Amino acid sequence: MPRIAGVDLPPNKRIEFSLRYIYGIGPTNALDVLKEAQIEPGAKAKDLTEEEVARIGAVIDRNYQVEGQLRRTIQSNVARLKDIKCYRGLRHRAHLPVRGQRTRTNARTRKGPRKTVAGKKGVKELTRG
Repeated sequence: MPRIAGVDLPPNKRIEFSLRYIYGIGPTNALDVLKEAQIEPGAKAKDLTEEEVARIGAVIDRNYQVEGQLRRTIQSNVARLKDIKCYRGLRHRAHLPVRGQRTRTNARTRKGPRKTVAGKKGVKELTRG
């Protein structure tokens, strides 16, 4: 089982798909890494030699920000937005959609499960008789 950037890659998948298990490496970046490391994308992860795994690791270390370092960068960027109290920072702080999506409906991922609010009860008319 190859280990790159602190992540155990699944051995029975093609290496172009296995690399996507690394946070910060998507489909395009995975193919770019393999091209630069001169490795066939169709090869299975378990069939790679130690030297090929080392080449992939070197390319990723040299050219990409991945895993913990990327997470810290994103976290600090969001914290900066909150600190300067810009609109996006306020949306992050309120756990609402940040990129202009509507919130009247379809914001359940950000807002969480519905919190039902009791409706207005009709006023009963008093009858005197």
